[in-house]
Amino acid sequence: MSGSSTTISPAPAHRSRWLRFNLDGWTVATLLIAGVAAIPIVTVIALALTPTEDIWTHLAETVLGIYVETTLILMVGVGFGTFVLGTSTAWLVTTCRFPGKKIFEWALLLPMAVPAYVIAYVYTDILEYSGPLQSTLRATFNWTSRSDYWFFEIRSLGGAITMMTLVLYPYVYLLARSAFLEQSVCVLEASRTLGYGPWKSFRRVALPLARPAIAVGVSLVMMETLNDFGTVDFFAISTFTAGIFDVWLNMNSTSGAAQLATVLLLFVGALVALERIGRRGRKFHHTSSRQRALPGYQLHGSQKWLVFGVCLTPVVLGFGVPAWVLGEYAINHYRDAFEASFWSHVGNSLMLASIAATIAVLVGVFLAYGLRMSHNPMVRALTRFSALGYAVPGAVLGIGIVVALGWADNSFDALMRKNFSISTGLILSGTIAAVSFGYVVRFLSLSFGTVDAGLSKITTNMDGAARTLGLNRLATLMRVHLPLMRPSVITAALLVFVDCMKELPMTMILRPFDFETLATFVHQYASDEQLAEASLAALAIVAAGIIPVVLMSLTMNNNDAQAGEV
Repeated sequence: MSGSSTTISPAPAHRSRWLRFNLDGWTVATLLIAGVAAIPIVTVIALALTPTEDIWTHLAETVLGIYVETTLILMVGVGFGTFVLGTSTAWLVTTCRFPGKKIFEWALLLPMAVPAYVIAYVYTDILEYSGPLQSTLRATFNWTSRSDYWFFEIRSLGGAITMMTLVLYPYVYLLARSAFLEQSVCVLEASRTLGYGPWKSFRRVALPLARPAIAVGVSLVMMETLNDFGTVDFFAISTFTAGIFDVWLNMNSTSGAAQLATVLLLFVGALVALERIGRRGRKFHHTSSRQRALPGYQLHGSQKWLVFGVCLTPVVLGFGVPAWVLGEYAINHYRDAFEASFWSHVGNSLMLASIAATIAVLVGVFLAYGLRMSHNPMVRALTRFSALGYAVPGAVLGIGIVVALGWADNSFDALMRKNFSISTGLILSGTIAAVSFGYVVRFLSLSFGTVDAGLSKITTNMDGAARTLGLNRLATLMRVHLPLMRPSVITAALLVFVDCMKELPMTMILRPFDFETLATFVHQYASDEQLAEASLAALAIVAAGIIPVVLMSLTMNNNDAQAGEV
């Protein structure tokens, strides 16, 4: 039989994998979670593209350039400072032998427990013109006014860079030291045969091998810098985050704040892209299976005390001084703190952090297990997207949540008025539910990443064995995987809990009326030059922040011990 025939070419394999869905419960729930997590970001972008008033021209002509310049300088300054401080101390405690080495291995993480806005309040109290240091200098040298001497201005862009560097460098230190511990001794031995000394081996061999981890650490630092509000507000520095609050609250322009938030999102996107390009551009691999511990350079004479001083300085300045000042204030003014409803603020913070940590861990476990079960690229991409909230500053997410929940409340109120002549008012906006939702969206990446790391260590043979016993996916998760990854789940819950205790910009935007947490209480009192009255609350935040420091220190010590045994 003659005739023409048409041959239909099959779709490329990679396209069919993207388009083929198995709409089971895990896939549908993953899509739903990704959609909910995207609501704040989509809302901000949509509001920025459809402004209700023409304020963008005014912002572009007046303050936009200042916001861009200041934010860039702050990011670059803090990024460079944390890179130098974190990488150098990580290399010293990993490869050198000097007095106090074992203590510094975990003590260098302690400044991470201090929020940037808390250390800013403390050092401003110490270093400002009426503070104890300058007062002592004037009394000692008979200076009568500031015109008689020069002193570092703490409330400045340089002061903000210094404060953030002191508390954020542990991000780089943590990842850099982990990378150095995982490096094979053989590559350094090979560098020695080429005539490289300790410094040249570090610069030409160890540092390039650790580059991906260090790049991630610096990126996290810059994201934290973009998210900061307490420090830049207290120092009166015009960054994008401070501008968002100013335009929204002082200029009463939600669309203008959304436009600034969208520009800030471009900063975040560029930062994530640069970090990934930097890691993809050059790759370094270990080519030897000999994974022995790194050799320890025994330091002698002035060298060991110089290294001791280098490691001691960030610990003292980043943790010791703030803890000492806050502790002294707390002892002398604890009655003032109790009279200012201290326990009420503690209860509010504990309640919000507990709710958010519980939900974030549950969702994180669900997403991590769904990612393990699914091989569809789109599902995997959506899972990763739903955990991107940590890269988005709290002020941006806060605006998106306020606008989205306000629209939902007004729509429901209009519906009830029309059909039942009942006004429901604001059901979600300005409630604990709104704050909890914001916390979960922002810190979901912490719980997901920690749980996913723990789940990845469980062999897939466990899944096959569970299926042979007749267990479905949910039963396998509950009876097999959860008991095995219990440490990861607990760690994830603690990390989210502590970050929620410290979160300031999102809490200020979403909290109910006349509702204070420890973070908002400390910011309010310290901004009014009443740090002593807020010292006990600030010390409570610092104490809560020590929990993840202890966990990370124990983890790194275990890794160090394992490296020494191999």
